[in-house]
Amino acid sequence: MSRAKTLSFVSFVILLVAAGAAFYWKKTTGLAVTAHMEFIPAGPFQIAVTVDPQQPRAGKNQIHIEVRDRENQPVSGAKVRAVAEMPAMGAMPAMRAQADINETSPGIFQGEIELAMVGSWPMVIDVATGHDRHVDLAFDMSTNRKGLRLKSAPEASDTAYYTCAMHPSVRAAEAGTCPICGMDLQPVRHDELKSGSIVVESSRRQAIGIKTGTVERRPFTLPIHLHGQVTYDETRLRDISLRFDGWIGDLDADFEGKEVKRGDVLFSVYSPELLAVQDEYLKARRRGNSLEKAARRRLLLWGLSEEQIDWLVEQQKAQDYVPIFAPASGVIIEKNIVAGSAFEKGDNLLRVADLSHVWIEAHAYEDQLPLLEKGMPAKVRLTNVYHEEIPATLTQIDPFLNHSNRSARLRVALPNTDGQLRPGLFADIMLSAELGNLLVVPRDSVLISGKKRIVFRDLGQGRLEPVQVRTGYGDSDRIVIRSGLQAGDKIITSGVFLIAAESRLKSGVQQW
Repeated sequence: MSRAKTLSFVSFVILLVAAGAAFYWKKTTGLAVTAHMEFIPAGPFQIAVTVDPQQPRAGKNQIHIEVRDRENQPVSGAKVRAVAEMPAMGAMPAMRAQADINETSPGIFQGEIELAMVGSWPMVIDVATGHDRHVDLAFDMSTNRKGLRLKSAPEASDTAYYTCAMHPSVRAAEAGTCPICGMDLQPVRHDELKSGSIVVESSRRQAIGIKTGTVERRPFTLPIHLHGQVTYDETRLRDISLRFDGWIGDLDADFEGKEVKRGDVLFSVYSPELLAVQDEYLKARRRGNSLEKAARRRLLLWGLSEEQIDWLVEQQKAQDYVPIFAPASGVIIEKNIVAGSAFEKGDNLLRVADLSHVWIEAHAYEDQLPLLEKGMPAKVRLTNVYHEEIPATLTQIDPFLNHSNRSARLRVALPNTDGQLRPGLFADIMLSAELGNLLVVPRDSVLISGKKRIVFRDLGQGRLEPVQVRTGYGDSDRIVIRSGLQAGDKIITSGVFLIAAESRLKSGVQQW
């Protein structure tokens, strides 16, 4: 082997050994740094921070952060930020440097921070694992000395964070004032976050007017209030129409709203067809043959009464104008003729309504229908006589729904001897559904939060717990509890809104 080759081989071996030694030194040094890093207690965490090089320099610097919990276990998935800022000096504005931090292994975060120039760079480390676990550490960092000097860190305490009663989105690691409204921030404790309960001192209870009550199991009657209208009894309507063509002569039923009695003359009619049938009947009667019976029946089928036919026999002459009599007593509610009008057979000339009995009709929605049944007692109140209630009975519930408003029509029938129940008047139908013994609470004790219903249970010693419940039917004073509470539970019945504001900022967002 030549001398040159020997020297080259030796040089290569020396370089290889040097590289291995450098790698081993860096690895063991890093482990030693990790093993000897000083962990700072900060709220629910223990945090260690180092920079490389130990004396920061203008330009790029490496930053190493480890996060552990109180049991010295690595905290994975935390959001970590590191921001350094050189204060403004004279005409020079403040300069800001933010590190790009990434989690390299569970609880270990590394990144790079670039300082624009030499000088003092105070740095803040922000660590958070959620709204309820958030801390800030402040350090003095300078390019003129080694290491970092801790300036401030939150103490380990029962307080998770501070927040504003008016702006729950504001959260701070230390006491202070709200940046939005200036109110003092209120402490939120870890046990309040974990259990969702809050503690309200007796003095504060008195100040905001808190009252308590008990969940009861008692008979519950649900009032059902329906808006309706007085209308005609359809079984007492009579239409006046004729089975032949003709013309109106004298018109006695000459306006809508006119009262008529059974047998009163409504109008007279002229009809060539009717005149011919009268002549045919009178001729058959004079002959005395079998055609008389058929002719009389024909007159009856054309709408003439037995009395009218007997009157025709007395006259012994076919009448040009034949009177038409009222088939029932009532009021004319529809009139489609005047004197001299022509009409065709089947035309609706008049409508007569018997108002001695009327209906009150209303509509019930789908969720109300299971509570209703025919024959249940009801009360009717007219809107123009509000102080008087008329007893009635539910007589009809339609077996189908109105597609436009998803409701079913129901009615009650009432006598109307004095005529005060005028069709068209608005009326209220009041019903009561007996639901049996149910868990009930005062309506004011239930807080509505979107689709959720919250009741505050009094646990004693000033502690209140928000409980999500399922509610059922309710009246103006009480509401049924379907699940979430038990009979005998002590609950808050007054001041719920103010308690909710405090619980909302102190308890976890899951309750809301």
